[in-house]
Amino acid sequence: MRFVILLCSLLNITMLCAQEPPFRVMSYNVENLFDTTDNPQTKDDDYTYSGAKRWTKGRYYHKLQQIAKVIVAAGGWGTPAVVGLCEVENDSTILHLLNRTPLRNQNYRYVITHSQDRRGINCAFIYQRDRLAYINHASYRIQFENEPAKRSRDLLHLCGRVITGDTIDFFMVHFPSRYGGERASEPYRKAAAHLLKEKTDSLIACRANPNILIMGDFNDPPTYPALTQTLQAAPLLETPQPKQLYNLFAPPYKLPLLGTHKYQGEWSILDQFIASGNLCDTTRQTHIRPLSPTLFCAPFLLKKDPTHRGIRPNRTHYGYKYEKGYSDHLPILLDISLSTRQ
Repeated sequence: MRFVILLCSLLNITMLCAQEPPFRVMSYNVENLFDTTDNPQTKDDDYTYSGAKRWTKGRYYHKLQQIAKVIVAAGGWGTPAVVGLCEVENDSTILHLLNRTPLRNQNYRYVITHSQDRRGINCAFIYQRDRLAYINHASYRIQFENEPAKRSRDLLHLCGRVITGDTIDFFMVHFPSRYGGERASEPYRKAAAHLLKEKTDSLIACRANPNILIMGDFNDPPTYPALTQTLQAAPLLETPQPKQLYNLFAPPYKLPLLGTHKYQGEWSILDQFIASGNLCDTTRQTHIRPLSPTLFCAPFLLKKDPTHRGIRPNRTHYGYKYEKGYSDHLPILLDISLSTRQ
């Protein structure tokens, strides 16, 4: 009997070792990751020593350590293979994040947009090159039909190959904000969604097996028109269709909190994952693990909300008050299963 138990234990260990570890993907709006240098071409004056936020080198390096802490903690047994970041200022901030924090030992490389956003913020990906073999990347500029002078964040596209041999196309987005009012600003987010739809449709048409994963801050919840009508991202309710886009946070999907961002006491799911049906198909070697899409809401990322009750994200700034926290958004996570067994 003891021999049988030992044999079963060894078989279980062997099976576990034969499985690939989860390929974790993270998306995080890091709330104004600015360096301390004034860029005369953008409105970053608040994030200088003499600016309204009193942005010193000490505060900047503390912010880098905080973001690195979140990424490491979100990885579980290891750091995420791919991390999409919103609200990073430039290459220097990413290089400092990867070289002056504990992330320096995690074998990350990066790609970043160089947008014309008036505040000078961009989107970036960091990825572990031993887990995602880089193929190419591109940045796509949003055109606003009736306001050609308007500037926003570019869409970032990263293409890479995973251990199964499959190609995955990642998109990192930060749609135009609700500045000026939700309804008045809605056409801007629809313009961003229209461009994103063009790019994903092109990939779906040319890829034999389109594995597309879109992530970021959409500045709209999953049920709003820019996502449901323009991008045509549907809830994942039945067997996924390979060429359809699915919003993995759309109702009735349940999350541990009511949103990723809290504004004037109201939670909203502004940060989301949207995937092609092919990547949602659990019969394929490369697929999103069911029920893995979630919020990362570790206790240190939250704090008591004395104004609106309950809890809120533990931010870097609350208005102009420096809180020493992390971000006004919560990160989101999912795992991709990679099976190399035939």
